[in-house]
Amino acid sequence: MAMAETTDNEPTKSVTDYLKAHLREYGLLFALIAIMVFFQIMTQGTLLRAVNITNLLLQNSYIIIMALGMLIVIVSGNIDLSVGSVMGFVGALAAVMIVNHEIPILVAIAVCIVCGGLIGAAQGYWVAYWKIPSFIVTLAGMLVFRGLSLLLLEGQSVGPFPREFQVIANGFVPDAFPAAIGESLAPLFGARQVNVLALGTGIVAASIIVWIGMRKRARNRAYGIMDEPRSFFIARNAIVGAALIFIMYKLSTFRGLPNVLITMGVLTIIYAFLTEKTVLGRRVYALGGNQKAAKLSGIKTERLTFLAFVNMGILAAIAGLVFAARLNTATPKAGFALELDVIAAVFIGGASMSGGVGKIVGAVVGAFLMGVLNNGMSIMGIGIDYQQMIKGLVLLAAVIFDVYNKNKQG
Repeated sequence: MAMAETTDNEPTKSVTDYLKAHLREYGLLFALIAIMVFFQIMTQGTLLRAVNITNLLLQNSYIIIMALGMLIVIVSGNIDLSVGSVMGFVGALAAVMIVNHEIPILVAIAVCIVCGGLIGAAQGYWVAYWKIPSFIVTLAGMLVFRGLSLLLLEGQSVGPFPREFQVIANGFVPDAFPAAIGESLAPLFGARQVNVLALGTGIVAASIIVWIGMRKRARNRAYGIMDEPRSFFIARNAIVGAALIFIMYKLSTFRGLPNVLITMGVLTIIYAFLTEKTVLGRRVYALGGNQKAAKLSGIKTERLTFLAFVNMGILAAIAGLVFAARLNTATPKAGFALELDVIAAVFIGGASMSGGVGKIVGAVVGAFLMGVLNNGMSIMGIGIDYQQMIKGLVLLAAVIFDVYNKNKQG
């Protein structure tokens, strides 16, 4: 294999060889950039307007939240078809408690999250300890909780929610800096007002990403681990950092940071850390890679599978609360077929059908890719029929790409 020598005597692959070896990881990022550029041109700049970026985040927040849990379920070698129904059921439960019975919002939220965990535990029990295929168990769960939603709401929509509940999905983080600072910065950006907190968050987040990347690169060099080419490292961090600052700048000229963006960001960081930096995360990957080998090595595979479904239930409940707050009502059809979007996002994000492969960041990027497709096609006036076909083809292409990579490596 071709090798290149950098100026600091650091052995590393050439850019071409590195991209070939990491095609799954970076191919998705390049695809997202290409799709965004395409729709930005085709929509005459509408896609990346501040108000549309905000709507894009709000519309896909519950998909991304559930994709975090679905990734862990799929990496463990299972699947959960019930997440859309569980999400709708939890939203219905919240509506009945808050709107019909006037139960305090915090109490209702706590009950809903616990309920989601119990639902995940019930399904995970049959999968983990009775070895019933997750496809069958969660398919049954999908039907059961769809029926329970109809029963709970008595076939009617329930709402509206109090304003205090709506802010979960529709609220924005107040600017912590004086308005005068934002007004003084506004002329520099050609805006009437700038949310300094949102802009500053983007700059700080981009700086942290670059700092973490440099630390990892230095650590790899110290241990003699072959790293990515210097030019590629600089270009990748520049693109990611600039994109993050640009998005935050756009948000700063509108209404600032949406509450759901904070929720998604915190959950993404937590789950990325758990899956990549902890023993528990490594065990989940080992479980999905080879369950028998994992069990022989001392991993409690049943308990790990059980916990994966409990976690999925909790995240589906959180997504249900966000979805209900977003719509400001609970409907019997809430969450219908959303499990397909969640599963598609995870597979498009690089997860393997056979388990053991996938990253949290990939699932998030996959969800955003699906969201950009939906949003861009809607702006262009493409009908829902064509949208469904295009999304199906994108999913098929992602799976074919996964199989091709496996066969090539094998």
